[in-house]
Amino acid sequence: MSLNNSQTPTISGQDLTRNGSSSSNRAPWEDAREVLKPATPSRKPKTPKPENAITIAVSSRVLFNMEKEQQIYKQQGMEECVKYQEEHETQPFSPGPAFSFVKALEVVNIRLRELYPESEELFDVVLMTSSHEHVDLRLFNQDQLSIESVYMTEGNSPIGYLKAYGTDLYLSADPVQVREALEEGIAAATMFTPEKMTEVSDTQLRIAFDGDGVLFSDESERIFKAHGLDKFLEYEKTHENKPLDHGPLKCFLEALVKLQKKFYSKGQHMDCPIRTYLVTARNKTDVSGTRALKTLCSWGLEIDDDFFLAGAPKGPILEKIRPHIFFDDQMFHVEGAVKMGTVACHVPYGIAQTVTKEGAKEKETASTPK
Repeated sequence: MSLNNSQTPTISGQDLTRNGSSSSNRAPWEDAREVLKPATPSRKPKTPKPENAITIAVSSRVLFNMEKEQQIYKQQGMEECVKYQEEHETQPFSPGPAFSFVKALEVVNIRLRELYPESEELFDVVLMTSSHEHVDLRLFNQDQLSIESVYMTEGNSPIGYLKAYGTDLYLSADPVQVREALEEGIAAATMFTPEKMTEVSDTQLRIAFDGDGVLFSDESERIFKAHGLDKFLEYEKTHENKPLDHGPLKCFLEALVKLQKKFYSKGQHMDCPIRTYLVTARNKTDVSGTRALKTLCSWGLEIDDDFFLAGAPKGPILEKIRPHIFFDDQMFHVEGAVKMGTVACHVPYGIAQTVTKEGAKEKETASTPK
């Protein structure tokens, strides 16, 4: 990994060196560069400019498995956690729930560079970390991924960095930071890890989206929760030809479709390394499904595979799809997907977040026409 100097991240409050000190006549960043200098010259193309790239910001806690470190910190305190990191500084972290997703992004980038060597319309992954400097040093020793940009926020909110970098998607284990990002108009989701993750494709990026509260606004869902199914269907019939407003991840889908079209223009429609899925509890045989499809059409967006489940659980179909990542605004569906081995993300947006009692939440969301 190496730092992208297009922004000015913080190095955990002090100079980044292996012994915690630096030469008095050198700037802090000179010491940092010495630590981060690759052992051999890199032949990878330079990182694309933020305005041209699709920027995916990923927290270190979802990219890598840091449960052991978190447990030591909570039970034994910072001193023991730092000691553990020093002892394991050269030992790679185990992959976290976002690891396969990021690897798939790299696969897409390789294919894009083969077709468009000079294009900067690529995925740009930014690693966000707020941990102690010894953890950061251990992160820099990871050579499993080609991540060029690392932002160290020294425990502060990352939202300012995300906005400055034009982030298209932010994935984190911290639900508070995810909500803050959504409030600032940044597509974001809280990522959850299955006990045993389903094996996913290493040649094709697969992303599954829920409809209402994710791609679409929660406009129709509010009607359903307030007045029930009959009023919901009546409302959908009345507004059948009026597109739904956009939800928090519509822009991310737009970015994916834009990249797909670059492959299609080179005759690779059947061999495109990106595949998208709509997995919704709406019913395709009634007006609710029709309105969802008409909305996507009005946006000029096409999803590869649509699954209208009419209220059935989403976990089983996701197990068959094997997406790298699935987005839903209701924890009921997220939990069901995780139990089936799918890496699922909660998008805390809209009316679904007002149902807080666990028993009531499962009861209400089980048959929601999303």
